[in-house]
Amino acid sequence: MDFKILGPVSAERDGHPVALDGGKQRTALATLLLAHGQVVTDERLTTLLWGWDPPATSTNQLYTYVSRLRTRLGPRHGLQRRGAGYRMDIGDAGFDWDAFRSLADEGRAHLLAARYADAEHRLGRALALWWGPALTDVTEHLARAEGPRMEEARLSALENHTEAALALGRHNDMVSALTRQVTLHPVRERLRGQLMTALFRCGRQADALAVYEAGRRVLADDLGIDPGPELRALHQDVLTGTLAPPPAAERERVTPAAPARPPAATVAPTPHPEPAAGGGWQGLVPAMLPAAPGDFTGRRAETEEVLTALREHQDVVITGAPGTGKSALALWAAEDCRADFPHGGLYADLRTADNGRPRDPAEVLGWFLRALGTAPDQLPATLDERVQLYRTLLAGRRALVVLDNAHDDSQVRPLLPGGGESRTVVTGVRSPLTSLEGTRLVRLGPLPPAEAVGLLTAIAGPGGSDRPAPAAYARIAELCDRLPLALRIAAARLSARPHWSAARFADRLAPAGRRLDELRFGSLDIRTGLSAALAQLDPAARDGFTTLAAAGMRGLTAADAAALLDTGPDDAEELLERLADARLLEVCGADGDAWLRYRFMPLVQLFAQEQRAPALVS
Repeated sequence: MDFKILGPVSAERDGHPVALDGGKQRTALATLLLAHGQVVTDERLTTLLWGWDPPATSTNQLYTYVSRLRTRLGPRHGLQRRGAGYRMDIGDAGFDWDAFRSLADEGRAHLLAARYADAEHRLGRALALWWGPALTDVTEHLARAEGPRMEEARLSALENHTEAALALGRHNDMVSALTRQVTLHPVRERLRGQLMTALFRCGRQADALAVYEAGRRVLADDLGIDPGPELRALHQDVLTGTLAPPPAAERERVTPAAPARPPAATVAPTPHPEPAAGGGWQGLVPAMLPAAPGDFTGRRAETEEVLTALREHQDVVITGAPGTGKSALALWAAEDCRADFPHGGLYADLRTADNGRPRDPAEVLGWFLRALGTAPDQLPATLDERVQLYRTLLAGRRALVVLDNAHDDSQVRPLLPGGGESRTVVTGVRSPLTSLEGTRLVRLGPLPPAEAVGLLTAIAGPGGSDRPAPAAYARIAELCDRLPLALRIAAARLSARPHWSAARFADRLAPAGRRLDELRFGSLDIRTGLSAALAQLDPAARDGFTTLAAAGMRGLTAADAAALLDTGPDDAEELLERLADARLLEVCGADGDAWLRYRFMPLVQLFAQEQRAPALVS
């Protein structure tokens, strides 16, 4: 078994996560682990679970939490009832807090003995055990009781690690991380002095003096005190240019100090776990994911399918026709499982904004590498080198990568993290994405009628005299093909025009010739996604698409298409399948035993007919 509390509280058996039931069960487990085999009384457990005002059923609930914990951990859990409490003897199981303290103590001993390379190595390994803020998913009562001493231990190790790295002459590597650390911990004088030292040794004497002056003002304004004697002595050495050089020659590549952990709800660097070979980089925690739509409605089964796949260590491909809400579902799921990926989120729209063309993976990797802490002048030149560095930086991390509007599998493959615990969610229209190995495929279609009306209601809110108007909203939903994008546009227009009734807007949508124009508002346009899907087709397929749509048939077979296109049934069926792959046609069943039937969604058919209009005029 392996137990972890330096981040989300978790347990693993033979490398597989043990399912734990919520914050209170995790609180009980963390409390017993932190007792190091000593008995924890029922009273203390109750206080850490519920505070000073526990419910009347707390005794029974505590028993239930511990009983279920025994079941989850299996027969060798070491959890036993002792008198009026519980104790847990984990034996030789791994416990990251114990490992951290042992490594930190060894590192400090090496530092005091001036064995700087050994100190840096031990302390780097210690800091790499932190997967995020410690005890992030326990009750506030346990977090308040144990969190401060754990944070102090981490910061002390961080300062010792920085001192060792500076002694080895790695001041250039340290400036960026130290600047952020001082910003997060402005009254920690040792960190401020280390930043001054690094800046001075980089030839930035004026900046080092400015850092001291800023610290002096903070201490005076916030605490009413002056800097301590060590920081004042360092200031004098910087001022006179007499600061001593690094005491040790550089003997090996030293990792930069682990960035400081921010307060809750603040995105900032956290340590990167050390790769198996040792000496791995400790990088930034990227936060590139856009906000999930706050009015996301429906898709419960699909959302659960995505979350289940991610938590079972599977990548996910979300596919569907343009406007079915693939991006919204991906971002909603990413927000829901944020705690499962403590090393951040990477995001890229793989479709260019100007013409909807596929974006170059090398460009996207440049974004990702910079977000992971790579300096712009250190970016590799070739795609293969960027892929190798990207996967190296993600090795040992648990991050979520969202690749939106992917063109095909060849565009996506260089952007996959590779082995490890990072996961990927890909959204796209085209069926070749299903060839990505080991992925869970989630297909989206139109929303069910009730969910479509619910989305309209959630966005449009109160407005005209007849709102909410279920019958009118149901009519609007059907005129929007129950597509989330079209529904969102319709609801936004209703919300912006409270003097419109829902029935009036439904009447505006009803004429086929103006419907696409009505489904455009601000930057949202139902034509955008359809245009992007059409642009991915070759000219012959585009011509076939508009010819079939002009016939006005909602459903057609390969034989029908062959007659309309003046071609053979096999060629016609191949075209229909290509249009279905691009989600511009739906396969809606078989016509007897001979032919599949295909159909246009109404909005798609209107769009296709609109594309053909200029040719008819000429």
